Amino acid sequence: MSRQQHKKKKSKGRIIKNILINLLLLIMLLIGLLLIFNNKVKDVIVEKTTEKYKVHQVTPEQIKKNEKQEDVSFDFKDVVSLDLETVVSSRFIGYQTAYTIGGIAMPEIGLNLPILKGVDNYSLIVGAGTMKEDQKMGKGNYALASHNMLERNLLFGALVNAQIGQTIYLTDLENIYVYTVTYKEYVEPTRTDLIEDHKKKTEVTLVTCDATGANRLIVQGEFVKKVKNKDATNDMFNAFELETNTYK
Repeated sequence: MSRQQHKKKKSKGRIIKNILINLLLLIMLLIGLLLIFNNKVKDVIVEKTTEKYKVHQVTPEQIKKNEKQEDVSFDFKDVVSLDLETVVSSRFIGYQTAYTIGGIAMPEIGLNLPILKGVDNYSLIVGAGTMKEDQKMGKGNYALASHNMLERNLLFGALVNAQIGQTIYLTDLENIYVYTVTYKEYVEPTRTDLIEDHKKKTEVTLVTCDATGANRLIVQGEFVKKVKNKDATNDMFNAFELETNTYK
């Protein structure tokens, strides 16, 4: 092989190598953009869907009707991880079984979500789902579950910022139930005892996954008082984005 032919072969090899490197970089860039785009789209859908079902969008009469619905699931094992495909498919299929029965707010961490009956995939995309069939606000252990989100203003993403002593509000549009945070821990998924009723205790238990999905973040609050809507403070109404004059 002549020196000139050798140079041409070497040059051709460098060109192919550069093309492959550039192609690999382009693929990596596209994958990165796709992941970012998917997360943004997912977050937008979740945010808009949550807003649609918030408690200020329904009436006390609708809540009473929704509480009687029976076509709901309380099997937490059926809930799948929150990706774009799940969000999109649930949005078009799950809306038929999404029933707002109240609201939960923690103004100190910017949390304001609808409470839905049951814990199917769509309910947990919309807001916080009830984990037990017969639970009542202001009685026993009112247990709620939702997804943990990187965007802390979505679903139960804000629970990582919860602190002992903060206030939790629940409402069924007739009363506002006030709780104070007394417990916050990361636990194993097997700790189902934390959502069970406990003698002589009235509490609320909030459940979400940790960042890895392997464990659970639990926030619990002890019941303080029940306030009729007509006697509620402006701060209570503002926590749920409710119009004060509607209930005074």
